[in-house]
Amino acid sequence: MSDGSQRRILALWFPWFASERWTRCHGRPAADPAAPTTRPAFALTARIRNAERLHAVDVQAAALGLHPGLTLADARARVPALRAVAHDAAADASWLTQLARGCWRWSPLVAMDPPDGILLDIGGCAHLFGDEVALIADAQNRLGKLGLTLRHGLGRTGDAARALARFGHPPGMDEAAAIRALPVAALRLEARADAALRRAGLKTVGDVLDRPAASIAARFGATAVRALARLSGAADCPMLPMPRVPPLAFDRRFAEPVARTETMLHHLAGLAREAAAAMAARGVGGRQYEALFFRTDGLVQSLVVQTSAPGRDVGLLMRLFRERLEALADPLDPGFGYDQLRLLVPQHQPLAEQQGHLLEEAADEATLSALIDRLTARHGPSTLRWLRSRDSHVPERAQRHGSEPGNMPWPVALAGEPPHRPTHLFEPPQRIEVLAEVPDGPPRRFRWRRTLHQVRLAEGPERIAPEWWRRKGGALHGGLSRDYYRVEDSDGRRFWLFRHGLYDESAAPDWYLHGLFA
Repeated sequence: MSDGSQRRILALWFPWFASERWTRCHGRPAADPAAPTTRPAFALTARIRNAERLHAVDVQAAALGLHPGLTLADARARVPALRAVAHDAAADASWLTQLARGCWRWSPLVAMDPPDGILLDIGGCAHLFGDEVALIADAQNRLGKLGLTLRHGLGRTGDAARALARFGHPPGMDEAAAIRALPVAALRLEARADAALRRAGLKTVGDVLDRPAASIAARFGATAVRALARLSGAADCPMLPMPRVPPLAFDRRFAEPVARTETMLHHLAGLAREAAAAMAARGVGGRQYEALFFRTDGLVQSLVVQTSAPGRDVGLLMRLFRERLEALADPLDPGFGYDQLRLLVPQHQPLAEQQGHLLEEAADEATLSALIDRLTARHGPSTLRWLRSRDSHVPERAQRHGSEPGNMPWPVALAGEPPHRPTHLFEPPQRIEVLAEVPDGPPRRFRWRRTLHQVRLAEGPERIAPEWWRRKGGALHGGLSRDYYRVEDSDGRRFWLFRHGLYDESAAPDWYLHGLFA
């Protein structure tokens, strides 16, 4: 990274980002047949402060006086023909990420400036495009083809570039003069501090700079002084760029744009073979793969697949990518074609070479892993749920659901011994009535669901104390210990019972049925 004297930050700001993103991805909302034939005003809404409000508006809506924060009811009272759609924050963030990745063509140091901006450090690379003017013109041309309105600003710090992009850089002014002419809103202070500055007659950043820093801090807080220093360049404003390329990355560039998906998949298979060879040399296998399709207009499209176990099988990987493509609600749009393809392996784990087996269990495990990978690629990782073991002695806390398999092993009984835990666990445990009881021992008979069971065999107790570190208010399930017994009745049915409370903890401990053995 260049030092502060050479740093040049380019801020790209998309003032109508949310509405233009929606329009590009979904098309313009249909107009009301009864409304005029002109294009209707459009807004995105969200639930804010217990009311449906405008989150973003387009140019037409803004020209009619609508603005974010206005309730939808008020907006429709002003503009009856308004077309409103629910805002999708995740889609906006994903699209901004794609745009930021596309900006790597102009600089290796790119940072997202959510929700509607991108920062680039072009201090050491503008000459590759001729000069800063040529680089900015190329960015405007490519991003304009996406239907995005773009404003830009250049400054020594990210705060300065961001402010100049949003409030404008008057022609003929140098950077310092342009910053002094900015309104105090460019400091991005809280509403109370911003209003206090205006009441004090400080309308521009220059007005604030002319006052002593001590008086500004005393009257408006230290935050105002720090914001002023970052904006004027007196304080360093570090930029946190996106990770450029993970350690395992494989690229292919094309002399001519490629528009056919099958051709891109063919080249992707070639990159997958390169990745497999590189991972084999490192002794690792991939757990996650990401294919990036760089369009000629600057947009980057991404496909991500995950595997349930580390591997480097090219055939399996390509089947997963095809499954993922077929599952897309909106197929990949090549536009005018792709000029670059990249395969990333952001997650990988050690994978030792294994001797092949003729055992059926090994084949079944491989088949199950392949099935899991295909289901995940087609329907998404959230559709599969795993039972994961958890480090807890309390039975109902010893497992939990997760979207990935856990690393903690399950307790296993020794060979020839019955299982320690039942195959079916009741949550919560079911109360039973004990008819005959031996002190500190299992019941002789118990009644469950109106059926009397005569205990023939019993094993135990297995004492489980409450987890004192999880107690709330000094108690957990009454703060009582449990004595568990594995019992078998006269009909051969096996149960897992426990006494809730020891005799020195409770005058009359309760009994519960917690599980059934197969």
